[in-house]
Amino acid sequence: MGFREINPKMVEATVAPGERLFSQRGAMLAYRGEVSFTPNLRGGQGGVMSMIGRRVANEDTPLMTVEGSGTVLFGHGGHHVQVIRLAGDTLYVEADRLLAFEGTLEQGTVFLGAQGGVMGMVRGQVSGQGLFTTSLKGHGGVAVMAHGGVIEVPISPGRPVHVDPQAYVAHHGDVRNKLSTALGWRDMVGRGSGEAFQLELSGSGAVYVQASEEKL
Repeated sequence: MGFREINPKMVEATVAPGERLFSQRGAMLAYRGEVSFTPNLRGGQGGVMSMIGRRVANEDTPLMTVEGSGTVLFGHGGHHVQVIRLAGDTLYVEADRLLAFEGTLEQGTVFLGAQGGVMGMVRGQVSGQGLFTTSLKGHGGVAVMAHGGVIEVPISPGRPVHVDPQAYVAHHGDVRNKLSTALGWRDMVGRGSGEAFQLELSGSGAVYVQASEEKL
């Protein structure tokens, strides 16, 4: 089982008996074979707490569990799709950018303010993004969505990467994140994302950045 990129906006996944995928609702474009799609109220392997995190992040739609024997084409809204393959590490991805992932991965919910302190909360209130990021750990494939394509930017010790919060898609590795602003509290009122906010990622790993700041 795994994902195969058909074109920049569509991926194909093979489903085999005894295996399963999880996808965003509405992500299925077409399928062949005996494949079933059912709402997953437990939020993947992460269980109830993962689902609570998604609801707090204003994501009321449950994931879909995909099972059976066949192939499925995934895509959503004409967005660019990027496949990321994990080999035992952990990927942190904006929940609304998660298209589909293999059931071999363990899903969790991470509060972005845990590392960034009070500024982490500003990210959700002012920039329009959620406070929660989905974590996926283990061996398997993940398909994420973005506007205008994705580039992987390496993060190395002593060389942090600064990303516009709304251009952020995902990151992996031994990475610490911190949200900061170049403006004072009075200047931030009424402002959205952009140069006013910077998500600093430091450590060792990589961050995936989309070409557009447009929200999904």
